[in-house]
Amino acid sequence: MLETFEKAALEAGKAIMEVFASGCPSRKKTDHSPVTIADEQAERIIIAHLERDFPSVPIIAEEAVAAGNVPTIDTSFFLVDPLDGTREFLDRRREFTVNIAYIQNGRPVAGIVLAPALGVAFAGQGDEAEKLAIDDEFRVTKRIAIRARSQPPVRKALASRSHNSPETATFLAKHAISECTNIGSSLKFCLLAEGGADVYPRFTRTMEWDTAAGDAVLRAAGGSTVTVDGLPLTYGKTGQAHDVDFANPSFISWGRTKSTFERA
Repeated sequence: MLETFEKAALEAGKAIMEVFASGCPSRKKTDHSPVTIADEQAERIIIAHLERDFPSVPIIAEEAVAAGNVPTIDTSFFLVDPLDGTREFLDRRREFTVNIAYIQNGRPVAGIVLAPALGVAFAGQGDEAEKLAIDDEFRVTKRIAIRARSQPPVRKALASRSHNSPETATFLAKHAISECTNIGSSLKFCLLAEGGADVYPRFTRTMEWDTAAGDAVLRAAGGSTVTVDGLPLTYGKTGQAHDVDFANPSFISWGRTKSTFERA
């Protein structure tokens, strides 16, 4: 499965970078978030790969959902965010990513996150995760196994560049965390997965396609993502009384933890 994810992400990433190099206008979706031709081209590429290799597995893809195309899901399905960090993309920052994940029984069990402008990708399945170096021709030149690090005495936090909140500051103060780096897109999960940081609290809204691929990589690397009640974040949340389908609650992602650290 990861082989298909990798091919799809690399092809999508190449298409995104062609648009990035030439520049492009954006428009607003109904939720007022921006979308570009890069999002749409990348999503078409990814869906074509997934439908070819896994024709019976439903695909929940961000732009398709925005257009009202939402297939019925069962216990297994794909989550696709073709361009996570569209605001970073439009602001000419290079932290945007391509995200593909496979969900089984509410858990993200396989995923890939490609940062095409940074020449790096992260993939995970089962209990194995790796970091991939990508060259200018979108070929993989190196693979390195990665693991989340155990919680050190002084922890480093990550926060959203575009969606920070007062609750994040409260969380950091409560846990005596003085070092916090702001970064865009799903790369925050990947930095946890490779042992570059220890915790990522998120108290503003995300959708499942924003988090699933990075969460899959993090879990494969030995980390975890939990709600504020300390329960694992689940996927396939439809029919929610308090929010739209596939919306996430607040969550905290950790590197390798002890149970006492898994609550906000």
